This record gives sequence, C-alpha cells and structure tokens, in this order.
Amino acid sequence: MTVSAAADAETHLAPPLHREGWLRLTPLDRRRLDSFKANKRGYWSFWVFMTLFIMALGSNFLANDRPILAWYKGQLLFPAFVSYPEDKFGGFLARTDYRDPVIADEIKAHGWMLWPPIRFSYDTHNLELPTPAPSPPTWMLTHQQCEVAAAKGLRPGEPNRGCAALEYNWLGTDDQGRDVVARLLYGFRISVLFGLILATISSIVGVAAGAIQGYFGGRVDLVFQRFIEVWSSLPQLYLLIIISSFLTPGFFVLLGILLLFSWVSLVHVVRAEFLRARNFEYVNAARALGLSNFSIIVKHLLPNATVATLTFLPFILNSSITTLTALDFLGFGLPPGSPSLGELLLQAKSNLQAPWLGLTGFAIIALMLSLLVFVGEAVRDAFDPRKNFR
Repeated sequence: MTVSAAADAETHLAPPLHREGWLRLTPLDRRRLDSFKANKRGYWSFWVFMTLFIMALGSNFLANDRPILAWYKGQLLFPAFVSYPEDKFGGFLARTDYRDPVIADEIKAHGWMLWPPIRFSYDTHNLELPTPAPSPPTWMLTHQQCEVAAAKGLRPGEPNRGCAALEYNWLGTDDQGRDVVARLLYGFRISVLFGLILATISSIVGVAAGAIQGYFGGRVDLVFQRFIEVWSSLPQLYLLIIISSFLTPGFFVLLGILLLFSWVSLVHVVRAEFLRARNFEYVNAARALGLSNFSIIVKHLLPNATVATLTFLPFILNSSITTLTALDFLGFGLPPGSPSLGELLLQAKSNLQAPWLGLTGFAIIALMLSLLVFVGEAVRDAFDPRKNFR
C-alpha cells in the first residue's frame, strides 16, 4: 500500500469513542449533568455549599480548645481526639485544660503544641474578656480596652502589647463568653447533618408510602389518603411541646419527633407518578411475564419517581434546616448549650446591644438557605425533560 493510500484510509476512519472516565453515565444523565453545569448560579452554589460543609465537618481542626497535636517528653499526643488526664502533665484534674498557663508552660518546656486557628470550642468560656459578655469582636475594641484586658495576664517585667496579646474573638462572644465563630462552625455542622438525616429518612418513608398508594390504588389508596389527611392536620408544634415536657430534647429525640410528620411531603408526588405509570405497556408486559409486585415497583416504576424525588430533595433539606432553626429559636429544639444557629438568634433578640450576634447568625442562615435554593433550582432544571430534549 502506498503512502497516499494509507493517508486516505486514515482520513475515512470513524472518530475515536469518547472515554467516560471513572464515572459512567448514560446519554440522558450526561445531558442532565451538562444542564446542571450550564446553570452557573446553581453549579457554583453547590461547590460553595460543599466547601462550607466540609469546613464544618472539620470544625474540630478549625476551632478547638485542645491542640490538634502535641509532643511531650518524646511522646506524640492527639489531644483533639483523646482525652488525657491532667496528671500526665503534672496536674491533678480528670481532664486537661490546655489553655491553663501552667499546663501550657509545662508542655512547651518539654515539647510543643499544634493549635487550630481558633483556640475556642463551641462550649469554651473566655474568662478574660476585655468587656462584659457579650463582648464585641476584638478588632472593634479600642486600644485602651485591649491594654486593660491584656494587663490582667501580664507577668512581672513583661510589656503590655495591647490587642496583640489577646486571643482574638473575630466575631465577638455570646452572652456567656463563648466564641461566636466556633459556635457558627459547629452550629452549621449540626444544622446540615440534622437536615440531611431528616430529609433522607423522610424521602425513603415518603417514597415507599407513595409507591404503595399509587401502585395498588383502590381501597389501599383510599385508606392511606384519609390517614395522611388526618395525620397532616395534627398540630405539630403543640405535640412537640407536649412531648418535650416529659422527654429531654436531644438530637435524636427531636429527629424522631419531626420524622413523624416530615415524610408526608413526598407522598403525593410519588403517588401521582405511580398512578400515571402503573398502566403503561411495559408495566403490563412485566405483569404478564410473572414479575412480582415488588420487582415491578423497584425495577420499573421507582426510577420514574426518582426524578421527582431528587428534584424536591434540596427543598426538603432546606425545610428541615429551617424547622430546626425555628424550634431552637422558640426554645423547643436542641438542649441548652448546644451549638445552634437558632439559639444564637435567640441570644441576639435578648441582647440588642450586641448586633454582631444577630447579624452573623442571620448572614449564615441566609447564605446556607440561599445556596440550597439555588442548587435546588439547578437540579429541577437539569431533570426537566423540556430542557433536555430541545
């Protein structure tokens, strides 16, 4: 074969197939992903939210009153994960206070400590505040206020360095002297985890209930619908107050109480999808082949309802976080002392002279909910068939 013939043969070859990489997607899912990326506001909101969520998951490494690592007398310690007794460092308490100057000097004399950027946890009380709690952010203090506060911890012959000698509270403290940034980080983590768990379990229960109603129809659908109507009409807040009177409110107690009612939100959507698709030809063909009802629901009908579920999921997560925040603000949420965004807003209402409490709490909640709404809109558009089949 001549060189020219070989070149002509190469020009008529089919183009190489596109390599999928580690994530194998169907053409439809590829179009949905491209549609999601095309919505710049929702796409970047997703990455901003994930960045904030990952930072919140690592709150122990960003805001903690215990060092991440410590080297003491030739031994590597992990105070952020392991609780060491104080007698290990020459003290006598059951739990080591690494912020104690005596303990800090002892460790520094025989090793070193690696601290997180913020040396406060969500429950750390700053006992050396320059002003009465709630104390404003350190960068808002005057030089005289810093000098007065720094003078309390000076040693003989040590110069007064003013604000540079203080531990910074970047967004101030609450009315108990706890750092606001630390409580925002831990509160963000609890809110999102609570919302994710509640939204996931609610979606599973709601999809299952809607699938049974829509697939079987008839009396099953009628009984379920009447039950859901009665169940939805119950006053949730009053029931929560009654249950809280004899049960100590906690993370899982509150999760269980809210789960009793939150599963209803997806039932009607999934039921409508199953009512529409249960008499399609491929479903009748599956029945004729002898497939069980469970197999037909899971393999043939449930994928159609998954689209509606995924579309509503960001908004259900948004609603779950809002519910927790509202209950904490009313005093029926997490136990006192827990890092909560709603509790921070409650403190802001009680301390109008400390505007940093309300402004920071409102900013974080507004940012979190706005990002979830933008992500939800992008997911809704990505699963819209009218936009994927133009």
